Amino acid sequence: MEYEKVKKLPEEEFRRLTGVKRKVFEEMAWVLRDAEDDRRLRGGRKGQFSPEDRLLIMLEYWREYRTQFHMAQSRGVHEKSIWRIIHQCEDILLKSRKFTLPGKKTLLKSDMQYEVVLIDATETPIERPQKNSGNGTQAKRKGTL
Repeated sequence: MEYEKVKKLPEEEFRRLTGVKRKVFEEMAWVLRDAEDDRRLRGGRKGQFSPEDRLLIMLEYWREYRTQFHMAQSRGVHEKSIWRIIHQCEDILLKSRKFTLPGKKTLLKSDMQYEVVLIDATETPIERPQKNSGNGTQAKRKGTL
């Protein structure tokens, strides 16, 4: 799906589609655009997709768990191109250090109360065929034609 179509969606639908708020999406796109400008200054060429479209590809992969093959078929490119776009976007966003999850120590120090519910499913009865049912075993014992 192209960014030109997606940017017209209302805020709530935009977040449902991409998994991030529009403001965060724009910040991510700005980081990708800046990295693309740096690459082009060093002699790189312009990519087939805009930074926003590449970001949409990456978010679609994360959000929907679509296979890269299906994503490539819907966009008319090779599967390897989709893989390359996803990994390049991930690397650029990680190097920017603007989009990180809190670490384990931060979560442990927080004032949030977490409630954990455990379900024990180990004592579920298992349906097994009876030994003396005779449905399938007698035909095997009688021999062949």
